[in-house]
Amino acid sequence: MNNQNHAVTIEPWDEYNQELLANVHPPDWINPTPADYYDLVVIGAGTAGLVTANGAAGLGIGLKVAMIEKNLLGGDCLNVGCVPSKCLIRSSRVAAEMRSALPYGVQPPDHLAIDFPAVMARMRQIRTKISPIDSAVAAKKAGVDVFFGEARFKNKDTITVGGQDLKFKKAVIASGARAVQPKITGIEETGYLTNESVFSLTSLPKKLAVIGGGPIGCELAQAFQRLGSEVTVFHKGSHLLDKEDVDAAEIVQQGLIKEGIRLVLNCQLESVSQNPEGKVINFISDRGSESIVVEEILAGAGRQPNVESLNLEAVGVEYDARKGVKVNDYLQTSNSKIYGAGDICMNWKYTHAADAAARIVIKNTLFSPFGLNQSKLSDLVMPWVTFTDPEIAHVGMYENEAQAKGIDCKTITIDFDDVDRALADGETEGLVKILHKQGSDEILGATIVARHAGEMISEITTAMIGGMGLSKLSTVIHPYPTQAAAIKQAADAYRRTLLTEKTKKLLGFLSKLS
Repeated sequence: MNNQNHAVTIEPWDEYNQELLANVHPPDWINPTPADYYDLVVIGAGTAGLVTANGAAGLGIGLKVAMIEKNLLGGDCLNVGCVPSKCLIRSSRVAAEMRSALPYGVQPPDHLAIDFPAVMARMRQIRTKISPIDSAVAAKKAGVDVFFGEARFKNKDTITVGGQDLKFKKAVIASGARAVQPKITGIEETGYLTNESVFSLTSLPKKLAVIGGGPIGCELAQAFQRLGSEVTVFHKGSHLLDKEDVDAAEIVQQGLIKEGIRLVLNCQLESVSQNPEGKVINFISDRGSESIVVEEILAGAGRQPNVESLNLEAVGVEYDARKGVKVNDYLQTSNSKIYGAGDICMNWKYTHAADAAARIVIKNTLFSPFGLNQSKLSDLVMPWVTFTDPEIAHVGMYENEAQAKGIDCKTITIDFDDVDRALADGETEGLVKILHKQGSDEILGATIVARHAGEMISEITTAMIGGMGLSKLSTVIHPYPTQAAAIKQAADAYRRTLLTEKTKKLLGFLSKLS
């Protein structure tokens, strides 16, 4: 047996983080004696790794499964991603609601006092409360041999960890990704935050620079602005969230500006340095050369895969240092016995995507003999959400993607100022867009901008998976009043396009006979 105490710590070292660590990387954990052979060895214990390992072991058919993690079980999602960020966003939303109460007939407080240490303590408490699900003890109870340490392929059927060899029939690489280090002169020496360190803050930065106008950058920029920071967002593109629908992104961008966030677009960051006043960022924008002094810098511009220490060359697994492990549609690497799942190999870098991929991997590695009846990644209908306020949710194709594939399509748009519940809520800055085939009710994709767009998008995802077109969707009864009724309004709008002059004459004839 091998005690693998890697002196992993989480700042601040309070009761919540101590309990978290006891669950996701127990200091006194002793790695088990390896089995003679494992049916499946999983490298990485984020969402993809946990679902794969626990799912395979939990089938109750006697499979030998091992899982290796060098840091924290639960990966980014639990520790430095989805869970802590949504806790922070929730607190910031409460603050925003209080500030904007007057139009609703409620007098806001003269002075809104935000206890940032309490905000972060709440986050740590909730994170810890969720952590038993992803714990080492839970995995062990599921039948998984949990090993802490750095995994490295030794040869074609062996992975080494902590001086022990684990022989495998099949292996899964789910080692995830980490924040990209910005290529800016002086930033490493000056210091900066990433998603892996920002949630360890115990005091609110008075002035915060956010590098990157993608989902992570926008979510955290808005949250910190609402909690009292003076936030500046630097983005190299001409528009925030430039991978999203243009109209949807514009709503969010204007919302951030309205809340007081400074946006520096089309910019190039030149250098970062330290002076007595803080961290100095020198940059070039449309206005020329400028500089700004901030207390903290948050880098939220991209992820890079954790491939460096795996010794993938030893087992013939092809990879790209920037894009990660190369897999086919079955999530199989160039080595037929080794698969990938999650951020290490997928463009969809979402927790729910990693979960879905893990289920594919379980089937394809264990229950598809000779490659028969394998599941494909491309068959998934994948929704995603940017958790700004309002949220942007999307599923399926964008219009430009459909056009690139030669698909004739049409878009139906329902603005939220035409939705009764949105008017009552004072949340009219939103929309529902549904893309369908020209001459057909087949749904190709959809974008929703709304306070709870992430909850609403599942209705359209379900329709797409079930092959339900807009005609059928228009028959779904929504309780009144709800914002989700905008989906039915879009479906009804499609139905009205079917009322051609010929159809109207037929209906008129039928009415006379009735």
